[in-house]
Amino acid sequence: MLFAPATIAGVVVIDVVRREDERGFFARTVCQDEFAALNLPTLFVQSSVSFNRRRGTLRGLHYQIAPKEEGKLVRCTNGALVDVAVDLRPASPTFRAWVGVELTANNHRAVYIPPGCAHGFQTLVDNTEVLYMMTEIYAPDLARGVRWNDAAFGVTSPIAEPILSERDAGYPDFHW
Repeated sequence: MLFAPATIAGVVVIDVVRREDERGFFARTVCQDEFAALNLPTLFVQSSVSFNRRRGTLRGLHYQIAPKEEGKLVRCTNGALVDVAVDLRPASPTFRAWVGVELTANNHRAVYIPPGCAHGFQTLVDNTEVLYMMTEIYAPDLARGVRWNDAAFGVTSPIAEPILSERDAGYPDFHW
């Protein structure tokens, strides 16, 4: 695997190294030793999938507060999306900054988003599927969100007029 730090502290883009032959290819997507060497989590306690029928679907920006803050390893298994992390850690040098990473079924890329960052994505094509691996069990009472287009962050959407849930559209302005 190839690991590249993103512009937000702790966010890491992970590319696979393919071993190819006439049948196709094989590649590792998680390795305990390689993750540990970079101080990335080696234990993911929950995995979820999100299927999105329509291009432009936007989910997020979601996070979970203490004591169950969660890190996420995110990969696109079908289709294409732009995955976004927003740094909500007040002590971080990149507090309120955001980064977007294109994940597609063809590039096999993943992104790790550390605890304390909000996460969201927007689909670029119909029938996009996203696989998440989390470092904490989902705790609905600790789940929070911020508006994807809050001026405090300046996140831009690749597709105008995103398709949003009522919950995601109704998050209040960010105040810390």
